Amino acid sequence: MMDYKQKTLVIFKPDVVQRQIVGEIMQRFERKGYKLVAMKMTYPTQEQVGLHYIDSEDYLTDVGGKALRAKEERGEDIGDLTPYKMGLQIREWNIDYLTTGPVVAMVWEGFDVINGIRKLIGSTNPASADIGTIRADFTPDGFVLADSQGRTTRTMLHASDSVASAEREIPLWFTQDEIMDYETAIEKVLYDTAWGKSE
Repeated sequence: MMDYKQKTLVIFKPDVVQRQIVGEIMQRFERKGYKLVAMKMTYPTQEQVGLHYIDSEDYLTDVGGKALRAKEERGEDIGDLTPYKMGLQIREWNIDYLTTGPVVAMVWEGFDVINGIRKLIGSTNPASADIGTIRADFTPDGFVLADSQGRTTRTMLHASDSVASAEREIPLWFTQDEIMDYETAIEKVLYDTAWGKSE
């Protein structure tokens, strides 16, 4: 049988907490059928967030290269910025953003939950996110506005982008004892092969 118990880390960033829309956004994940297995409100430290955002030259060069290409496509002057320098700047902005105030960190579980939650959240650039996604519905922010103000884009949420990322990120925010193991009614409906079959 296919393993449906994939887990992902989701962080509601400080602006979501400040705007008091945590519950409204959580409802979207629950309505989809994903199961909340861990949750805490915490004020992240610079050290913790520094571990969360990868600090490797290859990764930062890749991230910075994408950002610079987008700037060039918009006709912006990139000056003497290199992909690596841009990546470092983005990482610094992201650390500042995530440590601005308390966050709500969660672990969600379910079939293809990593891809599913990222689809619900929408594009990293909220300004171009699909209508109906969380970022499209809840923020007018985007790359252009963020760049003009010299800050990271306020993307509202973080969600692991792969199984490897989830496996690396979850232990940074939760101990194994903080992750619950229980069954919900929807799990029986979706995953119990005997449910709904006549005897």
